[in-house]
Amino acid sequence: MYVAVKGGERAIDNAHAWLAEERRGDQAVSELSIEQIRNQLTLAVNRVMAEGSLFDPDLAALAIKQSRGDMIEAIFLMRAYRTTLPRFGYSRPIETANMACDRRVSATFKDVPGGQILGPTFDYTHRLLDFALAAEGEVPEAPTVTAASERIPHVAEFLNQEGLIQTETPSEAVPPDLTREPLELPADRALRLQSLTRGDEGFVLGMAYSTQRGYARNHAFVGELRIGTVDVEMDIPELGFAIDIGEIEVTECETVNQFTGSKTEPPQFTRGYGLVFGQSERKSISMALVDRALRWKELGEDNLGAPAQDEEFVLYHCDNIQATGFLEHIKLPHYVDFQSELELIRKLRREALETVAGQVPNVAEAAE
Repeated sequence: MYVAVKGGERAIDNAHAWLAEERRGDQAVSELSIEQIRNQLTLAVNRVMAEGSLFDPDLAALAIKQSRGDMIEAIFLMRAYRTTLPRFGYSRPIETANMACDRRVSATFKDVPGGQILGPTFDYTHRLLDFALAAEGEVPEAPTVTAASERIPHVAEFLNQEGLIQTETPSEAVPPDLTREPLELPADRALRLQSLTRGDEGFVLGMAYSTQRGYARNHAFVGELRIGTVDVEMDIPELGFAIDIGEIEVTECETVNQFTGSKTEPPQFTRGYGLVFGQSERKSISMALVDRALRWKELGEDNLGAPAQDEEFVLYHCDNIQATGFLEHIKLPHYVDFQSELELIRKLRREALETVAGQVPNVAEAAE
């Protein structure tokens, strides 16, 4: 017989205590500090900030520690904390052309004004385990490098001078705020970009990869990928002008995509765009590819039925917090639901067996 499992607050408290013990690990091993996580697991910190929609490296490091390294749980913690913060106003759009670049590469032009800046990257490593790290040896000192602080124009600006790439028309409309308003479809590009930058990196990567394999006919070149710090400015009504309120690190990617033209536009290149908190190259490139795939309607292209072109499919499924909540709720008690399903199956089986028994003659009678 199936009965409800009994429990209560005591069981939950014990589960929390056990979780805290597991999180701490061996007491003989030094505990991880927030500073260690923030400084040595920076890419994990960056992901939590980007998908948690909150730029605060210390809080992101705390969330990673509290979640035992579960990135989605850490992102959930950041979003939950974010909802408790007051909103004082909105900053001006950041000027990425004024970025102090630590890294800036282009796959379309070898020689570009400002130069190629390789910066800190895994691109040229051999992907061999470095056992010196296990021995906690001294790290070789890197050469002293100063981030490029002069204005570095975007590569797309050079293509735009010849009219070879689609011109992006600035909009004066205030974009909706996805962190305060629910997603509604159809979504304009500003809302789609917000959703993608908060989206799960693995999901967005998978969608981007699908476009490269032919599911959207979306061949792209990385026009430019840049990583660095930008100033954040905010208008102060009492002063009558904007002031710097801080700086943030971001990764920006702009892709150059093929386009055959339409009834109203001549053949030219088009763009995909990605912008993410921190150093997050894979996410920003993936975001740019999916952004371009979702622009098929505004560019007058045919919908090939590719998953990455389906706005509803992409935007409703890229959010890992919503996906996790819906997925994990099925492990919570569903006793009443299951009992009803169980009784239904039993009833159907009885009816099926009675039907079969009425159709098949008794074996003993058939033998006589």
